[in-house]
Amino acid sequence: MRWRIDLRYDGAAFHGWARQEGLRTVQGELEEAVRVVLRLPEPVIVTCAGRTDTGVHARGQVTHVDVEGAVDPLRLLRGLNGVLPADVAVTAVTAAPEGFDARFSALARRYVYRLCDDPAGWDPLTRGHVLRVGRPMDVDRMNAAATGLLGEHDFAAFCKKREGASTVRALLEFSWRRTGVGQLEGTVIADAFCHSMVRALVGSMIPVGDGRRDVEWPAAVLAGKVRDSAVSVLPAHGLTLEEVRYPADGELAARALQARQVRGEVHQRG
Repeated sequence: MRWRIDLRYDGAAFHGWARQEGLRTVQGELEEAVRVVLRLPEPVIVTCAGRTDTGVHARGQVTHVDVEGAVDPLRLLRGLNGVLPADVAVTAVTAAPEGFDARFSALARRYVYRLCDDPAGWDPLTRGHVLRVGRPMDVDRMNAAATGLLGEHDFAAFCKKREGASTVRALLEFSWRRTGVGQLEGTVIADAFCHSMVRALVGSMIPVGDGRRDVEWPAAVLAGKVRDSAVSVLPAHGLTLEEVRYPADGELAARALQARQVRGEVHQRG
């Protein structure tokens, strides 16, 4: 039976989501926790919706795991939180609807990047989740520049390209707002993301926000379809996967099939 496991984690001490030999990863910790709690003789494979990179956090990560035999979801939830380290927490365990695939059934992923541009608003207690920038940001300019990137495009200029993988994505939302003195949030929603895409998109906003680049510059970079050295891939710690969106239960299988056909085995990462 397939089970959906929702979780959140602080990515600071992880080498990303994906299991890597000899390195501490979220996938490695969760798979081992499932094996221990369910007393399975062999390791399990847990599939996630968004393969976060080293240092990226998650508040709304979604995964699935296939397990033979009966499982009490409440016991599994409590058991997992009993053995997982303090920087990972399972928030829900539910029986997955028919056709559900945590990765390919997803319609969109929502990430938020947090910035601080004023020392008066800097909170040392959240320094592991916010990037401090040295110049004041103009949110209106950043929103105007972000609008020019919306829609379905080839985002090769903002991705680390993988051999044989498509860099075409549908950017559904890219917007900025102030949440307090010196505090900004950039929300990025797309059907999927390729490697480092979110941090590169946000990186293209910084020189626009502080006036070093024109509002039209990020769109011009996008049109070039090649990596631009002037676009900084921002540090991972400011980025959090906040939400994964899925269609109605009856549309899950069709969505998964469509995503596989369009993207193959493309990584969906921030």
